[in-house]
Amino acid sequence: MADHPGYRIAARRQSRRMTQRDLAVAAHLSLGMIRHIEQGTRAPGPSALESIAAVLGVDPARLDAGFAGTAHRVHAMLPSISAVIAGYGIRLAPPARRREELRREVGTAVAQRLAAQYGLIAGTAPALLRDTLALLHYSAGEQREDAARLVVAAARCADAVAYKYGAHDLSARLIDVMRWAAVEADDAVLWASVAYTSAETYLAAHAYRVGLAALEQALEASAAPVTSAAAAARGALFMRTAVMAARAGAAEAAYAHLERARVLASGLAEGIYLGTAFGPSSVRIHEVAVAVSLGQDHVGRALDVARAWKPGNEVPAERRSGFYVEVGRAQLWAGRPDAAFESLKVARRLAPQHVREHPWAREDVEKIRRIKRADTESLSSFAEWIGAV
Repeated sequence: MADHPGYRIAARRQSRRMTQRDLAVAAHLSLGMIRHIEQGTRAPGPSALESIAAVLGVDPARLDAGFAGTAHRVHAMLPSISAVIAGYGIRLAPPARRREELRREVGTAVAQRLAAQYGLIAGTAPALLRDTLALLHYSAGEQREDAARLVVAAARCADAVAYKYGAHDLSARLIDVMRWAAVEADDAVLWASVAYTSAETYLAAHAYRVGLAALEQALEASAAPVTSAAAAARGALFMRTAVMAARAGAAEAAYAHLERARVLASGLAEGIYLGTAFGPSSVRIHEVAVAVSLGQDHVGRALDVARAWKPGNEVPAERRSGFYVEVGRAQLWAGRPDAAFESLKVARRLAPQHVREHPWAREDVEKIRRIKRADTESLSSFAEWIGAV
């Protein structure tokens, strides 16, 4: 039937020239499930629908008009995440899953975080945190260090959900869990990764100067990189410090840190290192982020990058989406509301859940609607979807 979600999924998949197997692999679902959904003999559950929608580049509500929304499901899971980490330092029951299974599940959660599939992460985060924490408490030696890295990765995935959905106190507690676990691993590269994530606390509080000082101290404490992973972790930390400096209005420091990141990226291929994207493309994206963070006087630099270059599939969907949100803001400041709206639509196709919770995207859509007196149906629909009306 044409009104069944499976029909819309099949049509969207075919328009993107994907096979059912392609969709199944990318959405982390079985081929049989995809077939049954498209045939209309099985309705996709909320998590499956979110996963499919993320791969197809649409909001789940476009595939199923009755979808209740990711935000409701995420907020319903936040208390469970909070309860699991309440006693993270206390040894309780052993993990319910074996180490290798947990490693695979953590890897899946990291992939979902990079694709901005927050609803999927929220559904699995409590059990994943519980089991990785238990694994750490029941491990020793090198296995304990390995378990600590899994805890950091799992907590970072849960933190992405908490931070994006405004649960900043929970986000700060999850960062405390990461710091605690990083001590157990005694890994300088992991410490740099945790410092990168810790910046969220300062960004959420708009405490940019304090955040800049904290990040610069972390850079001073980090050792000179001797491996690709270490170079990427240090480079990512320079990128984040550049954005923090820009938010603090310290343009000279921002561009200096960005240049340090560029030097480190020149010797690396774009890739995922300890759960963070880093490489030449990521540095270019951060060049736009720094320019926009510095304000309207720097809009030309952001637009110059956007005219000359666009991120490709080598960059995770969440980061590509952020690039277009920031380009859209620069275009709006430059008096180009139509171009700004087009950029926001690209951002939504790439990572709808990321855009829907992005405060800049919501603010900019509100402003575009005020500017565009002759409103269009697509703009009104977008504004309603993002909660700007």
